[in-house]
Amino acid sequence: MSRKSATSGGYKRKLSGKPEPSDEQKNDINAAFNLFDPSSSGFMEAKDLKFAMRALGFEPRKEEVKKLLAEIDKQETGKIAREDFMNVMATRLAEKDINEEIMKAFQLFDEDNTGKISFKNLKSVAKQLSENLSDEELQEMISEADRDGDGEVNQEEFLRIMKKTCLY
Repeated sequence: MSRKSATSGGYKRKLSGKPEPSDEQKNDINAAFNLFDPSSSGFMEAKDLKFAMRALGFEPRKEEVKKLLAEIDKQETGKIAREDFMNVMATRLAEKDINEEIMKAFQLFDEDNTGKISFKNLKSVAKQLSENLSDEELQEMISEADRDGDGEVNQEEFLRIMKKTCLY
């Protein structure tokens, strides 16, 4: 089966839409697992999940770790298999990369560094890109993304609309 992917940052996106980690990320995940599997048994202790995640650059909250453990260690054995860890962390790393890429794009629109994209910001970027959009079209774009009704697009709204439109 052939697999088409779009590459941006360190991740690939399969046709299914699910992000896939790069080879480098897979190596990082494996290395993090190996730190907590010194006997090469293919399992790590569930109590080490938080530390393994930190080794990959995450700062997981207690609730997040509990949720992941419930997802990974369904039989409550206190052990996490390498494959399960790889799958969960691969998805998380790819999502982290996607969010970082989207936030870089957000910064390009947020020219005045307010943490929000205003109509004025959007119009300025459209002009710079030689996009011939009417004020109505630009306002419609703002309205589509604006969930809190303040007339501007904040980072959370931008992330949501970018993921919804599958631009990332």
